[in-house]
Amino acid sequence: MNAPARKTSWLRTIQVVLWSFVGLRKNSESQQDMEKLNPFHIIGVAIGMALLFVLGLIALVNWVVAQPTGL
Repeated sequence: MNAPARKTSWLRTIQVVLWSFVGLRKNSESQQDMEKLNPFHIIGVAIGMALLFVLGLIALVNWVVAQPTGL
């Protein structure tokens, strides 16, 4: 028995990771994606997106703190 070939695009992997960050997903769609996606791609995209999220929060906080208060 040969394992089915996992063939999907990076765009689909990014979409799946974004849906998982939000937490809104049908179980049946999730199962179909897990059969097609490469787990190493999912891990890499998730780490990259988490890093971008944290860096975005740091940039936002630095921007807010640098604003004059106007008091």
